[in-house]
Amino acid sequence: MTSFFVAVLAFSSVAHAADAPKTQPAGPAKADPAKGEALYTNGDAARNITACVSCHGAAGASTISANPKLGGQHAAYIHKQLTNFQGADRSNPIMSPLAKLLTDDEMKNIAAYLDAQPAKPGAAKDKDSLALGKKIYRGGIAEKSVPACAGCHSPNGAGIPAQFPRIGGQHQDYTVTELTNFRSGARKNGPMMATIAKRMSDDEIKAVADYIAGLR
Repeated sequence: MTSFFVAVLAFSSVAHAADAPKTQPAGPAKADPAKGEALYTNGDAARNITACVSCHGAAGASTISANPKLGGQHAAYIHKQLTNFQGADRSNPIMSPLAKLLTDDEMKNIAAYLDAQPAKPGAAKDKDSLALGKKIYRGGIAEKSVPACAGCHSPNGAGIPAQFPRIGGQHQDYTVTELTNFRSGARKNGPMMATIAKRMSDDEIKAVADYIAGLR
């Protein structure tokens, strides 16, 4: 009898163990825009992390034409760029050292904060090149196999989340610099853009960059 009761108890323990709820593995931490805002606005002096606001403006509304506007930019794109700044694909004397001090969660937090901010509009400045810029953006340059920018970045420059960045309203100077960097190979984290930029002249780059600045 004793062995019978032992067997019953053992079976019961196994049955209860099988019925017990299984612990699910923890998923990735959700991005925290509030923490992102704090780091963006104040930096972290203890780790020599400069406040992003000093170069990119409050809420990402940069007023310095050499520094990109980041408000309203897709979180996935910002996270990708910060990650690229940590490696060799995108080297910058200011951004690379700063990005290397950030954890992956911090980059995601900053990206989530900026994604939630309003995009600051801009304006085209060169009336003489406006028609050329519009033509390139909307229709590309067929004879050079340059596709229409609108195909990836959308007609109003809003881009496609997690695929292509928002570029509408971006500073002309910044866009010119980045297209030129893609063309020269100085910027290596966009093979498609490098191929396209290599087929464009300085005047074509400046014209489309100015047109992009006026998109909204």
